[in-house]
Amino acid sequence: MSETKIEKQKKIIAMFDDIAKSYDITNRILSLGIDRTWRRDSIKKALSLCRDQYLRIVDVACGTGDMLQFWYDGSNGREVDLLGIDPSSGMLEVAGKKLNGLKNVKLYQGMAQNLNMLDSSSVDIISIAFGIRNVADLQESVAEFSRVLKSGGILLILEFMREEKRGILNRLMKFYTTKILPLIGGIISRNYRAYTYLPNSIKDFKSAEELSEILKRYGLVTRVKRTYSAGIATLILCQKEIK
Repeated sequence: MSETKIEKQKKIIAMFDDIAKSYDITNRILSLGIDRTWRRDSIKKALSLCRDQYLRIVDVACGTGDMLQFWYDGSNGREVDLLGIDPSSGMLEVAGKKLNGLKNVKLYQGMAQNLNMLDSSSVDIISIAFGIRNVADLQESVAEFSRVLKSGGILLILEFMREEKRGILNRLMKFYTTKILPLIGGIISRNYRAYTYLPNSIKDFKSAEELSEILKRYGLVTRVKRTYSAGIATLILCQKEIK
């Protein structure tokens, strides 16, 4: 019998609970800190599409709170209310300690497929960084993003996506993610299975073009699409159709 979406999601959540305490240090070592540059630039580009000085920003699959910290630091004088949502209690525990003391930051336990803590058309920006490929029901999640975004609201997706090209850099990236990443990640976190899952989740995920088509079906039109570090990471910025 095939695994249901609910069963798959529960396994993913349990995996992140298990690696939560070592997640930040493992990521910094594996990425050499370059993901910080990607996050800052993606936030800068998203904010350039917004005119309002007050913004309600929701980071979905917020994990240990990295993206929320970057939103807070990069708001450039704008007034922001920040909400972080993640299904993993272990990740939220780490995020709570990391973000303790920051004003206007709240954390909720929940899944991208069911943002029932948010009213329809109530959010200016939704971000999801390196989390959308871990969502078991992609289309249901995109429908929720569209529901809670205001007319003209922005969706920021930063992700490792399946690359259609097959150049030497792609082959080197594949070798790193399938051979080196599981080994180092497994040693640091003591969970080899988790860091074997992560590269497999990239292989099984959509390409940027496929994801853009899905987003378009839900009224989320791609405004910016770019890659970082020779295609390692991809940014998609969408805007909800103005009605």
